[in-house]
Amino acid sequence: MQTAAADDSFDVIIVGGGVMGSATAYHAAKRGLRALLLEQFDFLHHRGSSHGESRTIRANYPQHHYYPLVMESYTLWQQAQAQIGYTVYFPTHQLNMGPAQDPVIRAVIDNCNRHNMPHEVLNRRQLASKFPGRIDIPDDWIAIFNRLGGIIKPTKAVAMFQSLAHKNGAVLKDKAEVIDIKKDGENGVVVFASNGESYRGRKCVVTVGAWVNKLAKKVSGVELPIQPLETHVFYWRVKEGHERDFAVGGDFPTFSSCTGEGGIHVYGTPALEFPGLVKVAVHGGNPCDPDKRPWASGFRVQDLKEWIQERFMDLVDSSEPVMKQACMYSMTPDEDFIVDFLGGEFGKDVVVGGGFSGHGFKMAPVIGRILTELAVDGFASGVDIKPFRISRFIMNSRI
Repeated sequence: MQTAAADDSFDVIIVGGGVMGSATAYHAAKRGLRALLLEQFDFLHHRGSSHGESRTIRANYPQHHYYPLVMESYTLWQQAQAQIGYTVYFPTHQLNMGPAQDPVIRAVIDNCNRHNMPHEVLNRRQLASKFPGRIDIPDDWIAIFNRLGGIIKPTKAVAMFQSLAHKNGAVLKDKAEVIDIKKDGENGVVVFASNGESYRGRKCVVTVGAWVNKLAKKVSGVELPIQPLETHVFYWRVKEGHERDFAVGGDFPTFSSCTGEGGIHVYGTPALEFPGLVKVAVHGGNPCDPDKRPWASGFRVQDLKEWIQERFMDLVDSSEPVMKQACMYSMTPDEDFIVDFLGGEFGKDVVVGGGFSGHGFKMAPVIGRILTELAVDGFASGVDIKPFRISRFIMNSRI
């Protein structure tokens, strides 16, 4: 593997080796740019938001601005896995469930219509006919079914992007915690690591997940409204004899469910990584400092147990999860991303990607392209990043 010497200069330095940073390194290297990817921990560590066994991908968002990003990501995932030679994307159908008049459910339907996305709106009886004996909803709920779902293998995907970045000439360095970034006159920036090393680059992209607010505030005084949350995913046992009914490769979908005001937002996947176990979890978590994790027991687990019991008709054991995995969210107040120039003295030399709010992983390939283009070209082609600008928030800043 190539190494980075102290006097090396790069076209772009990417700080943070999770999925967003690794996808950015891949896109930068693929363009022939001299790229450096720095990670504060070991590569493929389990302390952030990019590890684990599965993430969902779906196109039927309530917000219209995500549809083109997800659709491009479907293509980019398949292109990247073709280049690496192994599979990280597993197609499924997608099912959304919730109260018929819930604003999120109505927005999903409106967005399906707006983008001409083929879909079916199902009442309780129709859903029971499509998934007989497996999924039930109350009479005043509806379900939205479409074919644009899927599962991404996250740790495998991060490794894929890092491998492809290296293959295209990027330099990868882990255990290199970045503690400061400074302007280097008219020549770009200097990135300083805690081990005493420093690196020069024309441009810099910061994708450090739950640590983004700490680093942004340190280097520029900008306080991004991003709250780290500790969240958990749970695996639940399918009752004996019904394992194939809930397995990937059949007709069982990835799914999402809102439960009304004050309720929980549930999501999950068919059995893939652990045979006979479905992943069902709550979107959300408890605020934390990423450097002082509580490693708590979970978020609204009792509500989740009740949801599983009511929806899956006693075919999934809801008494206790079989497995639990901890993860991090980086939440913005509106749950939209931050993809923008850091600004101030850095101008357009430092780009920030963060606040992916527990739903960004699926879009990593296109986010990597956008961050690369913002850093190198000063703009991103074919996409409106207005919903992701820092300026939409009122911030405390010294710049």
